[in-house]
Amino acid sequence: MKTVCLVSSLLLFYNTFSQPLRVQLEKAVAQLEKDSQFAHAIISINVVDGKTGKPVYEKNTQIGLAPASCQKVITSAAAFELLGNDFRYKTYIGKDYSASGAGSLFIIGDGDPTLGSWRWKSTADTAIFSKILASLRRQQLTSFSENLIIDDYKYGLFPLPDGWVWQDIGNYYGAGCFGFNWHENQFDIAVQPGNKPGEPTTISFIKPSLDGIIVNNNIITGKAGSGDNGYIYSSPYTDIIFTKRTIPFQKEPFIISGSIPYPSNVFKNDLMAYLAKNNIAFKGSSYAGIGSFLRNIPVHKVMTIVDSIFSPTLDSINYWFLKKSVNLYGEAFIKTIAYEKTGIGSTDTGVAIIKNYWRKIGIERAALNIIDGSGLSPANRITTNALVRIMQYAKEQPWFGSFYNALPEINGIKMKDGYIGGVRSYTGYIKNKNGIEYSFSFIVNNFDGNAGTVREKMWKVLDLLK
Repeated sequence: MKTVCLVSSLLLFYNTFSQPLRVQLEKAVAQLEKDSQFAHAIISINVVDGKTGKPVYEKNTQIGLAPASCQKVITSAAAFELLGNDFRYKTYIGKDYSASGAGSLFIIGDGDPTLGSWRWKSTADTAIFSKILASLRRQQLTSFSENLIIDDYKYGLFPLPDGWVWQDIGNYYGAGCFGFNWHENQFDIAVQPGNKPGEPTTISFIKPSLDGIIVNNNIITGKAGSGDNGYIYSSPYTDIIFTKRTIPFQKEPFIISGSIPYPSNVFKNDLMAYLAKNNIAFKGSSYAGIGSFLRNIPVHKVMTIVDSIFSPTLDSINYWFLKKSVNLYGEAFIKTIAYEKTGIGSTDTGVAIIKNYWRKIGIERAALNIIDGSGLSPANRITTNALVRIMQYAKEQPWFGSFYNALPEINGIKMKDGYIGGVRSYTGYIKNKNGIEYSFSFIVNNFDGNAGTVREKMWKVLDLLK
């Protein structure tokens, strides 16, 4: 009996893996469609031979679906093409004059999303403050008769793309992109759980400090091990932040992260304090450009640039953009492309440039129905055909090594993943055990139930490419 079972298993194994890959994928996708989690879902999968570009398997490849963070590969490739590997942001230090010499000190934003980021030693908040201080001392600028002014006008008044939802924009991953960004526009709240589940929580500290902002805390203590279910609700330029839902019961504070409503304010306050400690004096106060404009407070413009602070190169920024899915970097790339090409640093302008660019290589604009640079908006719609064509295009470009290196390795596959409500997506490259290369995109919209089990089921399909 055992021998018969063994022979049957071997025959099943042989028949499965001796079938063409197309047939295996077809059967696997048909199985997904029968699964109750996918009963009302749309499944799109596109697999091509990585060397020839010839189709291996196609399913709904011309239907536009919400891609979530898989959209980042489009923004990444466009940034390499339109800005270049070595592109750097440049934050300027400037001054104007008064009768007694130096009047105001200006820090002029270039839209750099890395300023104050902890991901590089050179961009950390202390490193940036030190660079500014060193520059002032070199030029013997130790006293200003007027103010510290942050010029953050470069990208205008609107830091958020259309289509982002309130549940997202108050949290760290929904941070807007301003003309001046600081600390990735992220702050952390340390929330102390109550003595047992169901009790209110208290705030232990907020870092960096959000002076002048009221935090209305409504987070409740959840069960131990229940995970981070805390949400932060706010919007750009607001002075009130709300929190709600739950954090797990534990002894020590639990950290949740939000988006800074107006990063220029945080930066100017911290820089002013730092310079004062280091004997740089101001007779006036500190101002942020847009904030002053919105309150009808006149602010002078810089007269003389005295120094600048460079960001890491684009390929280095892109590494974190794809590897850790930093939405802010994608929104910065979109606005930067727009500003560099037209002088108007708006999301809409950047999106139009990117769609027109890909149209030149044969991808219809309607196949890239996008409204942001990161994929956070649930209104984005992209076809898996377009995604695979861009992945194939990238392979032929001189920047491909940097692009490929930045892709996360997930389930043993180099691919970008995406997840928002009801959406799971994967786009990337696979080389199988026989050395055959595949480029693929796999998106599911409107699945039911647990996103973790959907992920496992999608991985089983992708495992067939190995």
